[in-house]
Amino acid sequence: MVQKVKRNKTPQEALASLMRLCARSERSSGDALRLMRGWGVSDADAREVLSRLTKERFIDDSRYAEAFVRDKIRLSGWGERKISAALRAKAIAPQIIDKAIRQEAQTDMHERLATLLARRVRTLKYRSVGDARQKLLRYALSAGYDFSTAIDCVEQCTKCLATDKDDDEQQLF
Repeated sequence: MVQKVKRNKTPQEALASLMRLCARSERSSGDALRLMRGWGVSDADAREVLSRLTKERFIDDSRYAEAFVRDKIRLSGWGERKISAALRAKAIAPQIIDKAIRQEAQTDMHERLATLLARRVRTLKYRSVGDARQKLLRYALSAGYDFSTAIDCVEQCTKCLATDKDDDEQQLF
């Protein structure tokens, strides 16, 4: 098995590489620091490179957080808790996370989760309505939605299941 040899970069090479990367897609300061550590750049040099990238607006954590929240809500269907945890893992400041989530949370979380669960229930395999309720609740919580919103949406979704199940049973006899 061939192992890739890590090549150490000078601070100037790291700056140039990060400028290219940041020009292509948003990066957070945590991402940049992680990359520089992998390139063998010293901590003092990494801070200097990061301050220059921030000053020249190649890296902006608030812009990154806003884009991240928007993508995860609209494309992946994530809830606030999962988004917040992912941004904390990327070393984004809590006040930036809260601001980005509040800005995007204008869209109704309840409606998004209801749509997500309606899509999920079509492929769900369950033995009883209680079983379906439990699976949907677990799914909603793992997607990062808070418990009260998850319970409301699951109840709403399983009411439809209960009526559909009753209709199916009546048709069988």
